[in-house]
Amino acid sequence: MNTFASPERRYPSDRVEPDVTPDLAAFRQSFRRHAAGVAIITALSTSGDPVGFTATSLASLAAVPPLATFNIARSASSWPALAETERLVIHTLGVRNRTVAQKLAAANSQRFDGDHWYRGPHGLPIIKDVTSWMIGRIVERFPVHNNAVVVVQIEQGELGDDDLPLLYHERTYFAPGEPA
Repeated sequence: MNTFASPERRYPSDRVEPDVTPDLAAFRQSFRRHAAGVAIITALSTSGDPVGFTATSLASLAAVPPLATFNIARSASSWPALAETERLVIHTLGVRNRTVAQKLAAANSQRFDGDHWYRGPHGLPIIKDVTSWMIGRIVERFPVHNNAVVVVQIEQGELGDDDLPLLYHERTYFAPGEPA
């Protein structure tokens, strides 16, 4: 019995997952229902090509010095670059950035096809028209099972125009108050 789903309201995460224990299914469903802010992390590969991904695990760690953290699967296509690079860019997103969030979340190599980005300081890829971007130096990478927690000290950045925050919930991007 799925104690997390009521018969009156079904969510995409309520689907049956074969070969998944009830505890693991409940864990996955719980975090799919936990709304999170959306960010984009970009960096350069060792060959100088832009890499990036959409992240929902961005968090402020400290104000002094300014530190932020995020998580990444070490199987992710961007991980080899993040494992080697010194600097990266953290972008916070507003509702107007939904399309670029989807583009950077796609499992393909066309994430940087188009004019939605430019090369900024240190040649790093900066996503256009975001609510903010921050360049940071990676100070720690902590492996945790098949993932890594990355700690970044922020060195510079810019604020863009304000917007409602872009949220991720039930595998979908939403504006606050927008119906599911």
